[in-house]
Amino acid sequence: MTIVEAEPRVRSAEDVCVTDEELRVKLTDGRTVAVPLDWYPRLLHSTHAQSRNVRLIGKGTGIHWPDIDEDISVLALLLGKRSKESKTSFGRWHRARGGGVVEAQLRLSDPMPQARQREDRKKEQRDNL
Repeated sequence: MTIVEAEPRVRSAEDVCVTDEELRVKLTDGRTVAVPLDWYPRLLHSTHAQSRNVRLIGKGTGIHWPDIDEDISVLALLLGKRSKESKTSFGRWHRARGGGVVEAQLRLSDPMPQARQREDRKKEQRDNL
């Protein structure tokens, strides 16, 4: 008889990729986990350079982006957990980095500004090639 685990065991990441639309993490067991980038507003609103500056922490059980002060655990990704940061907290973070109050709140809920943000990221990627 096969027993299915109720919760996944903590796995380790070996590679991280942030695209314009998703966060992809390759695990050491061969799987790749992909989640929508809008689950993590700080990543969504980061520059290409900021999203590429990533470190694996805790022997690969966590992922850290020092430039945007974002930490995500592999277990949270496996369990499908989104960022729990409040709009108020995100707004403070965004304003501290030069973003406006209205803009930060719009981009969390309005798909059009998110689309513009993705276009800006694409342009920045092309300019950096």
